[in-house]
Amino acid sequence: MNFVPVKSKDGEKLMPTTPTRAGMMIKCGDATPYWDHGMFCIRLNREPSKRFKQEIVVGVDPGSKKEGFTVKSESHTYLNIQADAHNGVGKKVEKRRSLRRGRRSRKCPNRKNRTNRLANKARMPAGTRARWRWKLRLLDWLSKLYPVSHVCVEDIRARTKQHEKKWNTSFSPLEVGKHWFYAEIEKRWQLLTLQGWETKKIRDRLGLKKSSKKLSETFDAHCVDSWCLAYHSVGAVSVPDNTDLMCVSPIPIARRELHRQNSQKGGKRPRYGGTTQNGLVKNTLVKHIKHGLTRISGFGRCGISLYDLGGTRLCQNAKPSDFKVLRRLNFTYRNGFSSQV
Repeated sequence: MNFVPVKSKDGEKLMPTTPTRAGMMIKCGDATPYWDHGMFCIRLNREPSKRFKQEIVVGVDPGSKKEGFTVKSESHTYLNIQADAHNGVGKKVEKRRSLRRGRRSRKCPNRKNRTNRLANKARMPAGTRARWRWKLRLLDWLSKLYPVSHVCVEDIRARTKQHEKKWNTSFSPLEVGKHWFYAEIEKRWQLLTLQGWETKKIRDRLGLKKSSKKLSETFDAHCVDSWCLAYHSVGAVSVPDNTDLMCVSPIPIARRELHRQNSQKGGKRPRYGGTTQNGLVKNTLVKHIKHGLTRISGFGRCGISLYDLGGTRLCQNAKPSDFKVLRRLNFTYRNGFSSQV
C-alpha cells in the first residue's frame, strides 16, 4: 500500500497518510485531492493537528538498465520506484555528429565547421550527464512530495588496471558522473553511501532475496536493495511493509531534424521531429473523450498522435477539441507487479 503525500495550506510538506484517512478528509472537506505524475496527493484546507516530521530517507540503487528508489521512514515504507535508466543519449549524439559531417560533403543545408568550444574545459559527456541528471530529477520530484532529509546511495566504482597509467578512475565517465551526482545531493540533502558488498550483507542478514531477473518489474529485482539502503539509514522493522511498485521511464524526445535519415518513395526525405505545434507541446498529459488519460506524442497531417502511459499508440487523428489539456509530463509512469518478499 502506497501512502498519500500531504501538503499544508501554505505548501509545507507533511508526513504522508493512509489512503483511507485521506479519503475521509476529502469527503468531509478538510483536504483537496490532486495528482502529481501518477501520485495521488492531498492538500489540507485547514491547519494540521501536528507538524511533527520523522526523518525520511530515499534509498537509491543505481543500475545500467534498471534502478531502484525507496522512500522510507522509521515507521513505514511510503513508495518503491523502479526506473528505466537513461542510456540512449550518447548514441544519439554520435549519430548526430556523423550526419552533420556527412552533410558537408553533399549539396544540402549545413553549418560550417568551427573550432571545438568545449576543448580544455571541465565537462561531462552528454550521455553521462543525462544518465546521472535523470536520477537527480527523480530525487527532486520525490522531495516535492515528501519531506526528504537523507539520501543513501549504493556506491559504484569503475574498474581500473594496475599497470596502466592512463586507465584510472579520472578517465571513467562513471566516476565523473558519480562525483557530480554526490555533489548535487550534498547541496540539497544529507548524503550516505554504502558499498555493494555492504548492501548484500544487510540483505542476507534480513533474510531477503534478490531476483536474478534484472529486467522484471518486481520488488525483489532492484527495490529490495534500495529498501535495504533506506533501512540502514533509519532502521525500524526488518521486513518490508510495502512491496508495491511504481515503474517510471524517461520520455524519448525526438528533436526536430533536418529530414529523415532514410528516404521514402520518390527519394523524398520529409522533415521529422519537433516538440511544439499550435500551442501544444509533446509529452503533455491530456484526457481524451474516448481513450481517457493519454499523452501527446507527435503531430501529423491527419491530426495529433496520442499514446497511453505505457507507450502504446492509441490514435493518430485526434483533434484539440477531443481532449482536455492537464499538465506537462517529465516522465512516463505505470504500475508494476507487487511481489511478496
